[in-house]
Amino acid sequence: MSVPPAIAAAPDVTGADTPGIVTSFAPIVEKDLPAVANISSSKVVKGNGNQMSPFFMDPFFRQFFGDNFGRQFQQPRQRERALGSGVIVRPDGYLLTNNHVIDGATEITVTLLDRREFKAKLVGTDSRTDIAVLKVDASNLPTLAFADSSKVRVGDVALAMGQPFGLGQTVTMGIISAKGRNGLNIEGYEDFIQTDAAINPGNSGGALVDVRGNLIGINTAILSHGSGGNEGIGFAIPANMARNVMNQVMAHGKVVRGYMGVLPEDITPAMAKALRLTDVRGVLMGDVTAGSPAAQAGLQRGDVVTEIDGERVEDGNQLRLKISMLAPGTVVNLRVIRDGSARTIPVKLIEYPNETAQNRQRDNGNAGSTALDGVSVDELDSQTLRQLGLPPTTRGVVVTNVADGSPASVAGLERGDVIQEIDHVRITSVGDYNRAVGRAMGHTMLLLVNRQGNTRYIAVEPQ
Repeated sequence: MSVPPAIAAAPDVTGADTPGIVTSFAPIVEKDLPAVANISSSKVVKGNGNQMSPFFMDPFFRQFFGDNFGRQFQQPRQRERALGSGVIVRPDGYLLTNNHVIDGATEITVTLLDRREFKAKLVGTDSRTDIAVLKVDASNLPTLAFADSSKVRVGDVALAMGQPFGLGQTVTMGIISAKGRNGLNIEGYEDFIQTDAAINPGNSGGALVDVRGNLIGINTAILSHGSGGNEGIGFAIPANMARNVMNQVMAHGKVVRGYMGVLPEDITPAMAKALRLTDVRGVLMGDVTAGSPAAQAGLQRGDVVTEIDGERVEDGNQLRLKISMLAPGTVVNLRVIRDGSARTIPVKLIEYPNETAQNRQRDNGNAGSTALDGVSVDELDSQTLRQLGLPPTTRGVVVTNVADGSPASVAGLERGDVIQEIDHVRITSVGDYNRAVGRAMGHTMLLLVNRQGNTRYIAVEPQ
């Protein structure tokens, strides 16, 4: 698979009478806007006129658009619709958008700037990065070329293109406000580009481009403190991450991530002092999963990882991102400080266990069902524990998604719950979770769940 090459030269965006001063971005807009599409999706749901659409009840919308957003859309209908944006990245009809724009959709329609409409096929999604890949039956379509988003600098000019509120193609301008934003609890893997270019509901899945007109990010979310509108804080998924996900989805039909098997913790000044470190950069191994690649390689609890393959590691989120972007079978060389001495430990990665189980289930079709079908979980790390307001000693796996209408959803399991036991067996890792789920194939499962510091039992029956 090939990706269209980046544009070699910047368009002329300077004023004819004012050399060196930018007076118009019209050349960029005229070139790029045809490659930004409207995405309309619909799904059939159960409900009544007193219920709000699940699209707006989702914690994602409530956090960033406010509790009242979407109330005007309450209708006693069986079919519910969502609007968003998408970016054409290949002339043969491949588009990128956000997973939350098309999540659960039974029908997806793509409308171009020239008003052509296409029914889109969902090639694949990755809920952990909120990326979806679509395909329409067309050729010679206008496209956006990928930029190297790692070279984006804070202060660079950026243009946001999309379909806010369903109004039609809209362009806003701002700058890159920050890079590497995480800890927002929007996605499983967060490395957001922050911008003050106006992003509003309906912009999700649209393009963030640089002054060359190249794609530097996929617009994803805003921080609005309940107002539902833009307040100058918007977030985009970096183009490099989006391209990596797209390449894997197109090549394999899924995203396959590397797994090392550690619980990373950020190093505070107090920790650095206690560990006799010269600075707080690096990642403390809070735990090493038994039998994992890290354990087999000799990594130990209390080790501090400072580099991966010669590149500095600043914190736990950066370590998770680096490992997740690598393929299973890759050998990474970790620079480790243990008892004041530095050493190099090679670790051979395997496929992320939870994804292994999910992929195996897809490959086997209806070979068997469990009470937790439709549930996605992830490892607990120090950042997630802080976001959930739980003590650092808490063990278990965090629920990252519960499919609407699934047995677990009916039983009351929620996103953000921490599963600590399954059928009275302690759960400390995704591996423990997968083994417990496998043992309970076809049977009712009893979960011990920690929700906001309080534990409760939830019984989930399979369909």
